[in-house]
Amino acid sequence: MSNSFEIGPVQVGAGRFFLVAGPCVIESEAHARKMAAAIQRVTSDLRVPFIFKASYDKANRTSIRSFRGPGLSEGVRILRSIAENTGLPVLTDVHEPGHCEIVAEAVDVLQIPAFLCRQTDLLVAAGKTGRAINIKKGQFVAPRDMSHGVEKVHSTGNERVFLTERGSTFGYNDLVVDFRSLAIMRKIAPVVFDATHSVQQPSAANGISGGQPEFIPVMARAAVAAGIDGLFLEVHDDPPNAMSDGANALDLKLLKPLLETLLAIHAAAG
Repeated sequence: MSNSFEIGPVQVGAGRFFLVAGPCVIESEAHARKMAAAIQRVTSDLRVPFIFKASYDKANRTSIRSFRGPGLSEGVRILRSIAENTGLPVLTDVHEPGHCEIVAEAVDVLQIPAFLCRQTDLLVAAGKTGRAINIKKGQFVAPRDMSHGVEKVHSTGNERVFLTERGSTFGYNDLVVDFRSLAIMRKIAPVVFDATHSVQQPSAANGISGGQPEFIPVMARAAVAAGIDGLFLEVHDDPPNAMSDGANALDLKLLKPLLETLLAIHAAAG
């Protein structure tokens, strides 16, 4: 596996389990702050290194009518405020090369969405910021082929890259996870497992994505046992009323018991 690196207090690829978590999208400044504080309390109690995540713009929503977020300017302001007030590293998606430098002024990690993991201009622009880069594996990409996306970021001189597994397309409205991918991609870069998007059913609910959140703990336990560097979870305090991806989000009240189980598995697995 490639060398480890640090994102603030979080060590990536160093053998210590870390968490990336937060709501899918910034629904409001108050809600984003509330979620960051609530998850931080849980992770502090359990001593789990934590990166807060939320998107300022979900540009790949299924329907034109779906909520996308507050947009670039307001979203960056909110994310910067959360980082300054909590001391947490912060991650957000970028969809356009022109957004990368602006967003990098406020956050610690730029995330390349799965649908865009082969977009050379976006990967290079993100890499040039010097921020850590999380490339989500496309639902259509073989694990070994993620080396090309990593190489595109490395071409900028930025070697702070990790990969996130989120399942592969299975038919039209379902995903399946091949757990071999975790071992394959860990030879390329540190690997995070997205246990929430892996139970998503894309575009399966009349213009929005459905999901099977009851399987989040199953998938997360399997991934930690198989060997990962970190876990990605979309977490919400009221999933049925979330403004994006509520159907596959983990309910906030379930976060602590799930993490307690995962930490025990991580310790047992060595």
